Parts: sequence; structure tokens; C-alpha cells
Amino acid sequence: MKYLLLPLICLPMLLAAQHNAHPAAAGSNQHSSHSAAADSNIVDNIDPQPLLAQALRLQEALAFLGSALAPADVQHLQALQRQALTPATAAAIQRLLDPYCLATVEINPEARVKVNRGPAKASLIQGGWTSFLVKVHNEAGVTARLEPTSAHASPALHISTSAARALPENKLSKGQVQNRFLELQLYRNRPLLPSLSGFALEYAVLQVYSKDAGQREADLGFHIGQGTQDIGFRNSIPLLFNIRPAVKVMLDIKDEDGAPAMASLTITDGIDRVRDSAAKTDYRLTLAQENYQVYSKALTGIYPLPSRRVAAYDEYPDFFFQPQVYRQDGEHIMLAPGHYTVSFTRGPEYLTQTKELVIPEGVTSVKASFRLQRWINMAKLGWYSADHHVHAAGCSHYESPEEGVSPVDIWRQVLGEDLNVAAVLAWGPGWYHQKQYFTGQADTLSTASNIMRYDVEVSGFPSSHCGHLVLLRLKEDDYPGTSEIEDWPSWTKPVLQWAKSQGAVTGYAHSGWGLAPITPATTLPNEVLPKMDGIGAMEYIVTVTEGLVDFFSAGDTPAPWELNMWYHTLNCGFRTRLSGETDFPCIFDERVGIARSYFKPAAALDYDGYVKALQQGRCYVSDGRSHIIDFAVNDVEPGTGNSELQLNKPQDLRIRAKAAAWLPIQQDEESNAIAHRPSWESPYWHLERARIGQSRQVGVELLINGVPVDTAPLTADGKLQELQFSYHLEHSAWAALRILPSAHTNPVFIIVDKQPILLRQSAEWCRKTVDQCWKMKQGNIRTSEQPAAQAAYDAARKVYDGLIKTAVQ
Repeated sequence: MKYLLLPLICLPMLLAAQHNAHPAAAGSNQHSSHSAAADSNIVDNIDPQPLLAQALRLQEALAFLGSALAPADVQHLQALQRQALTPATAAAIQRLLDPYCLATVEINPEARVKVNRGPAKASLIQGGWTSFLVKVHNEAGVTARLEPTSAHASPALHISTSAARALPENKLSKGQVQNRFLELQLYRNRPLLPSLSGFALEYAVLQVYSKDAGQREADLGFHIGQGTQDIGFRNSIPLLFNIRPAVKVMLDIKDEDGAPAMASLTITDGIDRVRDSAAKTDYRLTLAQENYQVYSKALTGIYPLPSRRVAAYDEYPDFFFQPQVYRQDGEHIMLAPGHYTVSFTRGPEYLTQTKELVIPEGVTSVKASFRLQRWINMAKLGWYSADHHVHAAGCSHYESPEEGVSPVDIWRQVLGEDLNVAAVLAWGPGWYHQKQYFTGQADTLSTASNIMRYDVEVSGFPSSHCGHLVLLRLKEDDYPGTSEIEDWPSWTKPVLQWAKSQGAVTGYAHSGWGLAPITPATTLPNEVLPKMDGIGAMEYIVTVTEGLVDFFSAGDTPAPWELNMWYHTLNCGFRTRLSGETDFPCIFDERVGIARSYFKPAAALDYDGYVKALQQGRCYVSDGRSHIIDFAVNDVEPGTGNSELQLNKPQDLRIRAKAAAWLPIQQDEESNAIAHRPSWESPYWHLERARIGQSRQVGVELLINGVPVDTAPLTADGKLQELQFSYHLEHSAWAALRILPSAHTNPVFIIVDKQPILLRQSAEWCRKTVDQCWKMKQGNIRTSEQPAAQAAYDAARKVYDGLIKTAVQ
């Protein structure tokens, strides 16, 4: 006989957490109420052995997902395992499993898919997962992937395509987003199979997540490939879901001094429901599970579900590509009953703590308290954190339902990472939408201790191939005579001149992209030419000779690639300062301030004071896990007195500093992996890379012209330690301290007997690099701009030729 293939989406078992007692009781009740009706859907002539084997694997999978079968059904299944296998066994298994099914699927001999309603109640829980079974009668014996579909589980957002305006086909209205409240996932990992087995009858586990509460109607369909759906509206069914509201978790979040605070909360239950071992999973589900572009076991079972976060319309603007959410003291989060682990912190100056959180059944609200704990407070020491490269559109941001996120959305990120200053840069993606937030002054959200300002990155513009530019403290954000991005210059010097004419502070972004050595090199500095094939500090080698560049970006590309060019130009007497950036959410989308500058303003904290400190070098670059402050050479500190020490003759130098760092006593698995990654793999600046063996020590190096000449050990226990070095200097040079690759000071320039800082090897390297840059870039400079560009490159060549003639070896 032919019977309906019942891919019954079985009795709702809440996966939002590890529900044991409640789902078991619910499953038992549904089984009881549907046992008689199930007989009419029994599929005959089924070999019992494969069906029983699959039923046992189903039980394993459901138990792993926190939604085990009712205890009585488990006992029944175990009893069947001990009995002789007969046709009655297959029927008994179906009677046991069918009540858990929300839908049944029949695949006819022509591989057409028809869907019918199963006996399980359409009950869900807001903010949590519910597991059902789906009964599949596979008359065609296909081994394809069974795919669930629903218009109400369609994507609620589209990631940026890097277009200046959102693509019309990606645009979503508020109504469309509101109707996309479901997430559907078939569980395909072990002990289950990613595809249908080809057996005539099997069950699949369907997981359903609801963002909303209340009654919601949704369609549910299945297919085994486009074009396999049955005709006549038989490939999907309407379901009226009754969705219980989640529990409102009221948050008590205090800083270590007891003051209310914004914190980063990562909430997980440890159950992996969405990753698919046999196919690429939707980025909306998986981006948040990556830490530095690698899947993190610690980020398994994230809440609220990232794929259903839409900052534009949600009560709190949580980002779908991040595991964490940011909440202020007194705010809340909605969670389904269950057991969770909460990891909480507030940027790299804070310890990351964990707390177990149990949300009980039968309550409407609970309170959860979190007390933050610092390992260091740099602001109290007079040093403030800043990230000069943050985006509100492009890369991991969505371009629909809106073209990026709003200032208030980014502001929560800034507060939650304890970032004192954030430069939010409008750039190519979403340019025409995001530039509305540029005012030429600090955003109105700014406070006395946290400042946010919109400025510009010239990226996605005609000059981008010559290096992306960061322009800070602009007064006007449109290049003269332009109305479209395409009208801007096709090389960087004119843009830098325009920015400098209005008092802006300028630098190239993500410096290391394109500066990889042509052949492998392990030393710093080295004389191997860079490829000059990227979008980092390309034309910097030209424009630095004209005084058009204030800072050199570091922290978000491989440290050897960044530092080699910076060291060489310092060795030619140029005084570009180092500044830290994240390029959020492009190079890093984990959080803002992954790489940052710490600066010491001359007066009260404000944006002008920040860019002035950056311009003068009154700052250092850090990943926030290590700090080098009060660095001085013969009592001259960077950023004071033009960062210059004058000596009449060669003599001994007295170098002092204070340093602190924090590493856990024991290195965990992820940290060990970071420590052993090649320098060109993310994260590029991270204190674990500096850890000496399995100890808790790192080395603080004294540099003279970029070459380490001494090293002091530093215990990374969070305590400030006094450091002292001495060095006999014969010739003019620059000096700096670093913990590679975690922290780097700006230099002190030491002038001996009025002689310039100048090394022939570096001048020769720079001269050859100008030629390499022209070779790689001139083809993409507009014909009309070629003469001016050629003249600028020739002028730079003459500068370096002159330096070579007068330089010492």
C-alpha cells in the first residue's frame, strides 16, 4: 500500500537550552494524544532493522540537542532493540516516533515532493529552538539533501556587496523583515546523515527558532532540489504557531567601581545546531561563530540567534556577525528557559569572566548581575584608547534593510569595548547613505569620556589601488568639483593635499596590504622589495617625501609587512607617527578596538586633542593586552619637544619606561593556536604571539633604527613594572620600545652633532620601492593625471637619490 511520507516535524522540544524535564513531559503528552491517529499513517513493508538503527541514532541526536524523547518512549525503543525484528517492529517504531512529527513528506517514484501536516502541536518558544521530527516516505529512493523552506524563514538581511548604493534586488522593507521571524535547520551532523539515505522510510530532525512571541502563521515546505516540489500547492503547508514568550532577563551590570556600565555579553548553550559538516552554511548563521576567521568551539549555540538579529528594527541593535551583544545596566535580554554560559567583559583592559545562567520555567522575568573586573585602567594613568578606523557600512555590515547601521548602533559598540575615541569612517560601500552622518565635529552622542566622530576613508574610490587613505578631522567630505565617487582623483597625492588644506590629519589605512616581500624575509628591517600589489601604504613611499602623511597605520595587517616600510622611512629621516586601527568590520569584525592607539592629550579629552597627540606621536599602538608608557630617552618622551633629543657627541643613553601586560597563567587551545600561526594569518597583533614558550613572560625590546639591541623580560601578570636600558649611541638614530607583535611605542629622534638620521641601505630600499610602486600602479592612474603623477614619483626618486649620496652605510 502507498501511504503518505510523513516527515513529521515532531513534538516541540525546546532547544533554546538543555531542557530535560519539560520537553520530556511535553513529548510524552503529545505521544499519548496522537497514538491512535498515528496508525492511519503507518507505512507498510518497511524493513525493521534499518529503521530501528535510525531510530536509535535519532534518540542520540535529540539527546545531544537537549531534546530527548520522553522517558517512556526511550524505554520502549530500548525494549524493541532486545526483541526479534518483525514487520510489527517497523510499525511500533512509527507509532513511537510519529507523534513527534510536525510534517510528513512523501517523495513519489518520480521524485516529486508532497508535504502534509503531522500530529505534533505547532508550539514554539520565543528566542529558543524547538525540535520536531519529519517523517519521510522515500518511494524514489533518492539520496539528495532534504531542504526545509519557508517564506517566513527567508533572510532578514543581506550582507554588503561593497556597492556605493544598495543593490535593488537586495532591498527589504520593514514589513518583509518583520515577517521573517523563523529560522529552520535540519540537523545533519553525526550521528545523523547530511542527506537522505535512500531507505524507503526515515525521520529527520527539524529545528525551528522563533524571534517573535504570540500567534504567527508560517508556511512550511520541503524539496530535494529546485523543481522537485509537487504541483497544486502540495509542496508546503500552512501552520499557525503558538509561541510562548521568552523570559525577560533584567541586567544589573556594574563596573568594578560600582558605576553602571555597558558590557559585552556572549551567551551560549554549547549545542551546535546550525553548522553543516557536508555543505557551506549560510553566512548569517556562521559568521558569529568565527573568531579571527576560524571556527571557535567556544561560540557554539549563540543567543539571541545571530541570523535573526536586525539592528535597524530590533529593540537593541545587536550585530548578526558578532557572537556578543552589548547591554547597559538596567537593560534586558530575552531568553528561553534553559541553561546558559555567559562570557562577559568590556574590552582588553578588562578580564573576561564567565557565569552560568539558569532561566527557569514558569516565570516572566529574572534578574542577572554582572560585576566587571579590570586588570588595568589606562585612563586613570592619563592614557586614552582610540581606534581611527571603524565603519558603519560595508564588509560584514548589511546593506539591507538599511545601508549600514546608524550612529547609535556603533556607539554601543564603542561603549561596550571601553573605547575612548572612535573615528567612524564613511567610505565606498553605502557612501551616499552614510555621509549624512558627517558633520565635521564630534557626534552628539559623545560624552566627556567617550567620543565618536564621522570622518572619511578614501576606499572604493578611483585612487584606492594606490592605497586607502584615512582622513581625520575633515571640515568638508566631498572632493572639490565632484558629485559622484567616480569623479575623485585616481591617485592619492591630490586627495592628501586637499585634506591637508583643511587641517586634516592623514595616513594610509591597513598599511601592510601590498607590502609582503617579493621573497620570504624574516628579519626587521629587511631589504627585500615589497610587492606593492595591494591597497595599503602604497604611494606612502612617494607622498611621505612631500610631508603629506601624518601617521602610519598598524595593528590590522601582518606586523613585519607594516613595520618594515615604516622603519625604512624613519631611517631616511621622515617622522611619520604610528597609529593603531582595527578596520572594523572588514579586516576584523569581532569588535572595535582590536588594535588601538593609546594617547596622552595635553588637556581635557576631546577629538582635537586626540588627533594632535596622534600627529605628534604622543601615543603608542597596542592590542590592549600590553602597554608601554612613560617611555623616555634621557627624559625626552615621544610627542614632547618634537620627540627630539639633541646630543653634542656620542654618549650613553638612559632609557626608561613602565610596562604591563596580561596573559592567563595557562594558555588555552585557541590561544596556543594563535601563538603558532604564521605572521600573515589573523590576528596579526596579539600578545599570545609574544609569549615566551609556556611561561607568562614576554620580551620588551629596545630598538635603535628598527634593530633590537636589548631585551628586558616582562611578566604578563597585569602589574606595571619599571624598565631601564642603557645604550651607547655613536650616530644619529631613532629609538623605540616594542613587544612584538602586541605593543609599539612611537620613536624618540636622537640627533648627534646635528647630523640627520639617515641610513644608506634604507634610502636605497625606498628608492627601489618607488620604482616598484610606479610599475604596479601607473596603469590604473587616469591618462589625464599621468603627467602629474609621473612628476611626483620623479620628485620622490630625486629625494631618495639625494639621501643615498649623503647617507652613511
